[in-house]
Amino acid sequence: MLYKRNDTATIEVDTLEFSRLVLEGKNIRFEELSCKDQELSFNILQSKLKENIQIETFNKDTLKTLNLYDDVNGFNNAAGLLTDKNHFPGLDIVKFGEDISIIQKRITFENTSVLDIYEKALSVFRDYYQYEVIQGADRKRVEKIPEASFREAIANALIHRVWDVDSQIRVSMFDDRIEVVSPGGLPSGITEDEYLSGKLSVLRNRNLANVFYRLGFVEIFGTGITRIKQIYSEASVKPSFEVSENATQIVLPIYEENANLTEDEKVVYKFLSKNIMKSMSEIAPYISFGKSKTTKLLKDMEQKGVITIEGKGKGTKYRIK
Repeated sequence: MLYKRNDTATIEVDTLEFSRLVLEGKNIRFEELSCKDQELSFNILQSKLKENIQIETFNKDTLKTLNLYDDVNGFNNAAGLLTDKNHFPGLDIVKFGEDISIIQKRITFENTSVLDIYEKALSVFRDYYQYEVIQGADRKRVEKIPEASFREAIANALIHRVWDVDSQIRVSMFDDRIEVVSPGGLPSGITEDEYLSGKLSVLRNRNLANVFYRLGFVEIFGTGITRIKQIYSEASVKPSFEVSENATQIVLPIYEENANLTEDEKVVYKFLSKNIMKSMSEIAPYISFGKSKTTKLLKDMEQKGVITIEGKGKGTKYRIK
């Protein structure tokens, strides 16, 4: 039996973690290991390189330059992730209705190039969070959630997840938010504060990140967190980020302009919905102010024209206008 020290405790090391520790000790990443399948095709990667950065020639030298192939070990796992068909997990999208008991659509993208997964996830996003408004002779595209923030969240999930576990990236789509949960906590060498502040980026899958960078999908030295925060800088409700030992989560709320709300009002506003009337009993458990202060904040927001209040007494309910 193998054990490792964890602060003051000694814990048992399972087989998967042991293999990761061995690789870490040798300064080898999972994406650098030889791919178990060496019969790979790269039509999607070739197409993207031609389309995005006008690379016409595509051959073994191209793959060597991208650190996807070498003459000794052949194709590595990063190449396996980018090949047209592979054995890797992918991304599971669920679009919910008014609550989690109503599933409007579920679709899984897997065993295909991560570039294909990235594009297909964007396509589903556009179906639900973008629409066109006709103003005179012009058509204007409206984004309920900024596409740039969703791009960053999906790219971040694909680049930073652990790929040695058979688990999907989970994208939960609601009327008022999107939740993106990626398998694997933070890579060693970076703290939660450093990750959330964007001060330091440690790439778990450097070769994969390099391809996304060359295609213009990400900035290689950024985790995407800083960019998402910038996109929402003027929004009433900010995105949230959560890190655990085995997963990271990004929540992208519907983008609402800052309607001159106080900081306390923003705390309450975050737990309201545009589509569902919520009672005090549904709001209060998530807010630390107490019912009397929360009620006052809600009335103040109603006066500002931000929310609607219906009913009286215990039947009073609240909704974003």
